[in-house]
Amino acid sequence: MEAFFSHVLRGTIDVSSDKRLCDQRFSPLLHSSRHVRQLTICNMLQGATELVAEPNRRVLETLASSLHTLKFRHLLFSDVAAQQSLRQLLHQLIHHGAVSQVSLYSWPVPESALFILILTMSAGFWQSGHGSLPCRLCGEASRGRAPSRDEGSLLLGSRRPRRDAAERCAAALMATRRKSEVKQMPRAVPTTRVTRRSTQESLAIGGTDSKRELYSPATSYEASGTKQPSSAPAATSSASSSTSSKRAPASSASQPKPLKRFKRAAGKKGARTRQGSGAESEDLYDFVFIVAGEKEDGEEMEIGEVACGALDGSDPSCLGLPALEASQRFRSISTLELFTVPLSTEAALTLCHLLSSWVSLESLTLSYNGLGSNIFRLLDSLRALSSQAGCRLRALHLSDLFSPLPILELTRAIVRALPLLRVLSIRVDHPSQRDNPAVPENAGPPSHIIGDEEIPENCLEQLEMGFPRGAQPAPLLCSVLKASGSLQQLSLDSATFASPQDFGLVLQTLKEYNLSLKRLSFHDMNLADCQSEVLFLLQNLTLQEITFSFCRLFEKRPAQFLPEMVAAMKGNSTLKGLRLPGNRLGNAGLLALADVFSEDSSSSLCQLDISSNCIKPDGLLEFAKRLERWGRGAFGHLRLFQNWLDQDAVTAREAIRRLRATCHVVSDSWDSSQAFADYVSTM
Repeated sequence: MEAFFSHVLRGTIDVSSDKRLCDQRFSPLLHSSRHVRQLTICNMLQGATELVAEPNRRVLETLASSLHTLKFRHLLFSDVAAQQSLRQLLHQLIHHGAVSQVSLYSWPVPESALFILILTMSAGFWQSGHGSLPCRLCGEASRGRAPSRDEGSLLLGSRRPRRDAAERCAAALMATRRKSEVKQMPRAVPTTRVTRRSTQESLAIGGTDSKRELYSPATSYEASGTKQPSSAPAATSSASSSTSSKRAPASSASQPKPLKRFKRAAGKKGARTRQGSGAESEDLYDFVFIVAGEKEDGEEMEIGEVACGALDGSDPSCLGLPALEASQRFRSISTLELFTVPLSTEAALTLCHLLSSWVSLESLTLSYNGLGSNIFRLLDSLRALSSQAGCRLRALHLSDLFSPLPILELTRAIVRALPLLRVLSIRVDHPSQRDNPAVPENAGPPSHIIGDEEIPENCLEQLEMGFPRGAQPAPLLCSVLKASGSLQQLSLDSATFASPQDFGLVLQTLKEYNLSLKRLSFHDMNLADCQSEVLFLLQNLTLQEITFSFCRLFEKRPAQFLPEMVAAMKGNSTLKGLRLPGNRLGNAGLLALADVFSEDSSSSLCQLDISSNCIKPDGLLEFAKRLERWGRGAFGHLRLFQNWLDQDAVTAREAIRRLRATCHVVSDSWDSSQAFADYVSTM
């Protein structure tokens, strides 16, 4: 039903082709809306305008109570009308609804105005007027209680707040942009105050649809009572219609310009037009900071320099941000995810500014956003959020191609900024000291972010780290582990240490300081020279699950190491799961592991993963016979993905049939010819 709702909304299902769906007494959207838990908006915001239309009012009310996740995929540049519809939709689904998660996927060239609209609405901010229809639910809520002054000023605190780094950067950015706009602005034309009656009269004279044009951005100033800017179209009032008719025909003013897709220039032009003619001085974008299109390369350099100066508080223009008293604070989401959405300096400052007081946020995911030096501003905002009463942030997932900080120093900084964090997942693909060219090269990380002081005790329960290539300093990792006494799950991906002794130091730290550790995972690590350390882990009586994924365990001395490994596992009664994918175990290694389930073993192993281990059907059949002979009964799950079982299909089927009497087998029909190179290397 959820898929049916999405297809009908996007028009991919032709409702007119089925007479049952064409019944005037039946609404396909209304019938399926109560089953929708997740809604995806794509491309040019298709579906947003349809959902906020008056005929679908009951559909939107139903979605407000049933929808929990809102996703945006592959967004393109949108017009003003679509953004107004999206604004009403987000207000209904988030502020008056049950949506708790907003996710953005694959937005290569984000439109600043649209991106900040989604962020600010997700954070719970709303400002009446704005050229849109009044909210009926807001009117009902306002009768019951007076708006709280504190809700509208959470981002700023008191009347004269002490500004953090993100606020000072935002103010500097806003001052620079205004200075640039003043230089480019033509001579001002005397403005005329617009009233609703004059607007309707002018629309009637011009022959346009008043219901369509009444709430356009050009007439949104009447809602707040502000004066219309000089660049606004003069055709919105009767007094100026005669003047505009001399310059251009009336019909040409109502024709929208065609949209350009996937072009940065189109986004800049549309955003600047919005700022000049359709944006209020106190609208949704202004109360965070002014948003227009992305600047030219030279302007981005100037903005970066001013922002860096604002970090030190040396810019005298950083004295005032737009006040938030005019806005209202509503319900906000608890989970925010940004996947492959490049964040410009402007967008990053917006995010940091909102994060500093987003106390309802519980989970934050920033994946491949090109943060660069903005990571320092993010850390400042997370530190400010952590100091807020009622902060609920417990999960942070951060991944990027490059980082101005080494990954272990970045991890230490995050743990210091968020001591109440429970889940931390961090990944950096490539080490790099080169950062955003908009930031001067001598602008290093602030002194309060990196330091040698000891990390205070934290509440981390799950830590996942993906390392770039290169040896990692074991003492830094040990300092994080020592401060994480509640750690229950640790995952290290592509970690490289200078020597096996460094790896042993990490394992010794785990044994001494992380007594609650239950799950340990290593992926893509060369442990061929760390066999004694592996045996040390298998003898640990606190671990319940160990993963060695593509770690080259049996590359050296397999005849001596396998019996030692089996002996360690036979004496471990707490280990429940062992995952060994991609270690070239082979038939001989599999038969050696069968001894773990022998009669004289005290092992309680119930999950075994031997995928991608060059296992042939005859070896698997002998493994099944040994399990039958020892009569251990069902021991749980056995995973056999991507092994060479297609070389003898009959023997493989017989082996799997016997194994299913002992355990639950999960396999696939993989073509082993793809592993020819791996086979040659093991000959």
